[in-house]
Amino acid sequence: MDSTLSLVLILLATAVMVVVLCRILRLPVMLGYLAVGILIGPHALAWLPDAEGTQHLAEFGVVFLMFSIGLEFSLTRLTAMKRTVFGLGGAQVIVTMALVMAIASLFGLDWRAGLALGGVLAMSSTAIVSKMLVERAELNLPYGQQMMGVLLFQDLAVVPLLIIIPALASNPDDLAATLAYATLKAIGVLLVLLVFGQRIMRSWFHIVARQKSSELFMLNVLLITLGLAFFTELAGLSLALGAFVAGMLISETEYRYQVEEDIKPFRDVLLGLFFVTIGMKLNVGAVIGDFGWILLALACLILFKALIVALLARAFEGDWGVALRSAIGLAQAGEFGFVLLTLADGAHLINDPTMQIVLAAMLLSMLAAPFLIQHGEAIARRFSAAEWTNRAMQMHQIAIQSMGSSGHVIICGYGRSGGALANFLKQEKLRFIALDLDSRRVREAVTAGESVVYGDAAKREVLMAAGLMRAKALVVTYSDKHSALAILRHTKELRPDLPVIVRTTDDTHVEALKAAGAAEVVAEVLEGSVMLASQALLMAGIPLTRVIRRVQESRARRYAAFSGYLRTPGSDVGDGTESMQSRFLSVLLKEGSTAVGKALGDIGLDALDVEVNAVRRHNLRGSQPSPDMVMQTGDVLVLFGLPEALQQAELKLHQG
Repeated sequence: MDSTLSLVLILLATAVMVVVLCRILRLPVMLGYLAVGILIGPHALAWLPDAEGTQHLAEFGVVFLMFSIGLEFSLTRLTAMKRTVFGLGGAQVIVTMALVMAIASLFGLDWRAGLALGGVLAMSSTAIVSKMLVERAELNLPYGQQMMGVLLFQDLAVVPLLIIIPALASNPDDLAATLAYATLKAIGVLLVLLVFGQRIMRSWFHIVARQKSSELFMLNVLLITLGLAFFTELAGLSLALGAFVAGMLISETEYRYQVEEDIKPFRDVLLGLFFVTIGMKLNVGAVIGDFGWILLALACLILFKALIVALLARAFEGDWGVALRSAIGLAQAGEFGFVLLTLADGAHLINDPTMQIVLAAMLLSMLAAPFLIQHGEAIARRFSAAEWTNRAMQMHQIAIQSMGSSGHVIICGYGRSGGALANFLKQEKLRFIALDLDSRRVREAVTAGESVVYGDAAKREVLMAAGLMRAKALVVTYSDKHSALAILRHTKELRPDLPVIVRTTDDTHVEALKAAGAAEVVAEVLEGSVMLASQALLMAGIPLTRVIRRVQESRARRYAAFSGYLRTPGSDVGDGTESMQSRFLSVLLKEGSTAVGKALGDIGLDALDVEVNAVRRHNLRGSQPSPDMVMQTGDVLVLFGLPEALQQAELKLHQG
């Protein structure tokens, strides 16, 4: 008991530390689990034995991984992307397997080992690629769609490979009959489950859900997942195949998203254990001895796989730039490759030296994947003149839209928030240019006569083409911290006086965004809570004027620009014409400005009836600054006052 507990504690402590390190370095957590397995496995520190019980427990990780893939299986999505999924994706898997078989035969490996290795190396990492595409806001770009289509087919290709690889271990004389029998058996089992299981599944879930018990619902999900996995194993197939079918059946019910949330903790923990056991298989001594072969295998894997994807993507889509970006993103090995490698190892299709070389090359390729994707654009530009041309044409289109505009607003993202903002700007007769990465959304907006162009706002040249140097304000309407920080970095360098307003989902990153130079950060959750509170107060019988005052007070506390200026209804009556109403102006103190070196209170802006609402300095915003604050070159003063007074104040700050 003590021994078992100590092993569990060692595993947990090591996993927690390594996963925290991966999070800090922004590397996939899966790589952390693999590192844990290598470190504490039998070939390194030997803290964790390669016991049969550990392997059985790790199999459940694969079960839940395949269950999750089944949940995401969508006939609608497959139909919409059928050319990319079945055309490009199918060709990539088949050509890669054929090439690996040919290379394996040159090294004297049996064709069955070559076929198994082909299936292993044809897979790419869905976890790494999808995470990087989402973080870089490239999911809806042409190469992002290509990559996801190929990955979707690879996920589907795992299902027949789960049947074929174990069958390859049978007697060569009976191989054809064994494969035919396994295929017919799989088809029969799948037909029974999919035809009859669908009707039973929906009805049964209705009964369970009506009991309104979260524990019962969770138990039911585990029962169905493990029960169908056990059923397919009894039929002579794999556990993972049954789990995949279970996910497919549930994906067609209205309980899909609830099930996905409930199963996630089990899946992540057990999948982590699976990758730990994969890491345990790696013999560090053998890796050092065969390091030359491993580097050769790694180079062949990345180069040949990238070449295959690039040529096929070029043939299907006709764009070298997009093809190269897709090739770079899919050049690594994948998590399903480990699943198939474990299966091939269990079937004794691959000898141990080959196993060690392939496993090490796969691990290294996945370590290199985030860096390859990150620098994919630069690599594609170096090898593709078309990529340069596309980029130049894109900049030209953006520049045409912004040409002649001065004092306009740049809107980054033209989704619901961006569209609503554009409507407000049009009502105020303010010009704007919107940048968006969703080509469908851009087409629809252009058709409607809107000033929307395709472009990544996080790129310096795109912002310049959109007229950053002439803009009055810039608004980031989508909730993406990394993209927003990149925009703020470019704006600070090129136009430090330009106010940037950033939208975020909650208040998690508010301080980081303000520290990066955002003039204001609007958190959706906080704004929603204000409106929720106002409706609750109204329904509770609180007078309307008092409710509006509470809302205004809350916003005044949250947004420095409103501090002291939000008033109750009726107080604005008699303010005069719009030209005589107060407004904000951001002024950048340059080298040689008269105000530099003076205390804020000594500049004399009070005499002009102009208030200094805030000072932004070195990306740190100071609301309601002290009169004793000494001005420095590069400070941005946010002034509030009447238009004429603001002009005089700006002149006074620069010329005295």
